[in-house]
Amino acid sequence: MQHPKITREELDLLIEEGEGYQLEFKESVNSDLAKELTAFANASGGRILIGVSDNGQIVGCDLSNRTISKIQDAAESCDPPVLIEIEKIKAQKIVVIKVPEGANRPHRCNKGFYLRNGANSQKMSTADITAFIQAEGKIRFDEQLRLDLDWAETISSERLSKFLELSGISPKSDTRVLLQNLGAGEIKDNKFYLNHTGILFFGKNPTDHLFHTSVVCALFKGLNKSYILDRKELSGNLLENIEDALLFLRKHLNLRWEITSESAQRNENLELPEVALREAVVNAICHRDYLEKGAQVMVEIFDDRVEIYNPGGLPKGLRPEDFGKRSVCRNPLIANLLLRCNYIEKMGSGIERIRSALLNAECQEVKIGFGSFFTLEFPRPTFAENAIPKTGYQNLRPELRPELRPELRPELNLTKLAIELLFRLQSNELGKAALAEKVGHKSISGELKKQIKYLLNKGLIELTIPAKPTSKSQKYRLTVAGKDLLKHENE
Repeated sequence: MQHPKITREELDLLIEEGEGYQLEFKESVNSDLAKELTAFANASGGRILIGVSDNGQIVGCDLSNRTISKIQDAAESCDPPVLIEIEKIKAQKIVVIKVPEGANRPHRCNKGFYLRNGANSQKMSTADITAFIQAEGKIRFDEQLRLDLDWAETISSERLSKFLELSGISPKSDTRVLLQNLGAGEIKDNKFYLNHTGILFFGKNPTDHLFHTSVVCALFKGLNKSYILDRKELSGNLLENIEDALLFLRKHLNLRWEITSESAQRNENLELPEVALREAVVNAICHRDYLEKGAQVMVEIFDDRVEIYNPGGLPKGLRPEDFGKRSVCRNPLIANLLLRCNYIEKMGSGIERIRSALLNAECQEVKIGFGSFFTLEFPRPTFAENAIPKTGYQNLRPELRPELRPELRPELNLTKLAIELLFRLQSNELGKAALAEKVGHKSISGELKKQIKYLLNKGLIELTIPAKPTSKSQKYRLTVAGKDLLKHENE
């Protein structure tokens, strides 16, 4: 692209302005020219004026083809070559070299890599070069090999098997070939190494090797972070972190009951649609900037909102005005494995599914923010009397609180857990595992078994398969006595 020629007035202003981030003066073409060219190309571009001294005095230079050829040779000698425009200002005997921002950064010259820093061209250290390349997206976190780890000792066969089951992939005898085909590692110097994707999905202890990849969940009292009620730091693999974050949300968000014309039974739903929360958690874990080690994926619950956010704003190459229209993947290998095991339905469609789920549930629209963090904020709806908190029972409707229900005590002496189990069985027949999930337990605890047994002995619930008490298909349902006990709540 040809730029307009510099006018005398513009030249005077440039010289008066003096050297800076996008302007360099040189008296003549010398061996440092390639250094200046790469420094500008690696930054935001700029101009070099040949024939002007460091203090801004016009001294003039040779305008012959020999000078122009030297400049072009200097630009061509860079790797990759730096594209330039050359303009001669004959009246003042000045050559203006216009250097655009490089499209294929970073550029180097025979003296190394340089970057414009203020009015100087500074040589980049190895750490600077690595950070620069990573920021440009030339090195992706999920593709980086871990040459310091023995892959066979690092992976968990259970986590790999679980992933294969979810993905519908048959186990292979050669695990290395399988991992390589999944994009979880590569062969280098005739030896197989896991990459970061392999560690995050299949590692025994991912955070031992990548400490910053845990997910932090927190419940706060009120509208700010002054008082923490509950906090969990999740350090499993990516899939476990997703599920455990959702479990935390289920545990602490309210429930609402819906009665439709299709059935007299009530449907139990979280106050915010679970599909929207799942998409938000998956999005945060999939698309976070893993090169940023000073921050983590956060799931935070306040009285008025839920915030789910991750370090890294919009990926490089995606403009704010294109958000929701185009998809640029920051971690393509991670996204591919999530897609394989059906945690991602379709690339780039997560935000639309969140919006659609909220609209269908008649919830407020999600608030989206992107700066150094990508944030999804879900305003929490209020469901007045039919909102049933899953944490603590001091806010339960009066007819369900044991201290206000004489008929529930003392002869029955039901615990809060027992009351919730009865409540969960009002509309559905459920097994132990389903009941555990409904009440926010990670597994079938001893206390859960104890309360189920107590309710059975009191005749408030019964087995759906009484002839086979230990059947894997066994479920529980309310008896007539159990229904009578809770009938007041349905009136």
